[in-house]
Amino acid sequence: MFDFALSAVDGSARAGSFSTPHGDVETPSFMPVGTGGTVKGLVTEELEALGARVVLANTYHLYLRPGHELVRDLGGLHDFMRWDGPILTDSGGFQVFSLAGIRQIHDDGVEFRSHIDGSRHRFTPESVMDIQRTLGADVIMAFDECPPGGCDRRTAEEANRRTLAWLDRCRSRFSELGRQKDVPAQALFPVLQGNVFDDLRRAHARQFMDMYDWPGFGIGGLSVGEAKPDMWRTLELLDSELPADRPRYLMGVGYPDDLLEAVARGCDLFDCVAPTRNARHGSAWTSEGGQINLKAARFKSDRRPIDPGCDCYTCGRYDRAYLRHLVSSAEWLPLRLISIHNLRFLVRLGEEARRRVLDGTFDPWKRDWLERYRKEGSSP
Repeated sequence: MFDFALSAVDGSARAGSFSTPHGDVETPSFMPVGTGGTVKGLVTEELEALGARVVLANTYHLYLRPGHELVRDLGGLHDFMRWDGPILTDSGGFQVFSLAGIRQIHDDGVEFRSHIDGSRHRFTPESVMDIQRTLGADVIMAFDECPPGGCDRRTAEEANRRTLAWLDRCRSRFSELGRQKDVPAQALFPVLQGNVFDDLRRAHARQFMDMYDWPGFGIGGLSVGEAKPDMWRTLELLDSELPADRPRYLMGVGYPDDLLEAVARGCDLFDCVAPTRNARHGSAWTSEGGQINLKAARFKSDRRPIDPGCDCYTCGRYDRAYLRHLVSSAEWLPLRLISIHNLRFLVRLGEEARRRVLDGTFDPWKRDWLERYRKEGSSP
């Protein structure tokens, strides 16, 4: 039910298909982030129109509001969101561990205060499995400890130890819940940690594979402040360690150049809040010269779309001058329109990367694309 098949490989870049009960996901694929059960500002029909095949929701946020049991009583996450395609829920671990000053970590789990009302809560590997089982996503993530970028070796080692122990508890609870009646079919992905220490990354990957025959892998602890060369080196190491016949989900990475660099190093699935977060500040991605800020005065009379090569709804109907006017006037509409463009930009980038892998031209295409994207001053 959760099969992964590779159609082609070009270097380490892969074109595959991940099967789930709610449909197949062709990879590489970017997953829009619907933190609290919605991709900010968009309805599900718009997500379908821009080519999204799988969306991500967040365990921490849905647990706090409206509550996972209410989501279950309202038909489960698919019905609640009105999304018929695959859904992945992360464990909430990153959100909990980012609550510095209002959480305490111990071997049994994490105690934290809600960012909403300050109420006290506790996550354990077992409770996180219970919550995600109740929400009913297709793919759920194991509870892990994500140390900050730039941490020392001792901190990374402790996070690895705890994550491995928690993974064993997550798997046991997941299996126990799976024997109950009327539970949805779900796949449990572990989350690899180790920061940027090669030996810790390698050891963690091997320990995980010795534990169980996982249907896929999450790669955590990257894009958290480390230098880009360290990220790329770590992904190259994991490419040689992880089985080729399982999907690899690089967590929290979604800027266009980062996505392509990760595809080149064997990653398949991606998520990031940047497309909609940047849109709320008037920032949009273009294939010539990278990111532009539509608040800039130079766009006041610009009748061109955000990106002339883009096929999204926004680029097909609106120009930069109008979008600049809306952003400068603090209207709500541009938040939606730019979000549609940014999300389509990433989804389309994954689609094109897949086509290039299939026809064997990925590497020269990637080099040319990144050169144009990163060329300073080339954005018209």
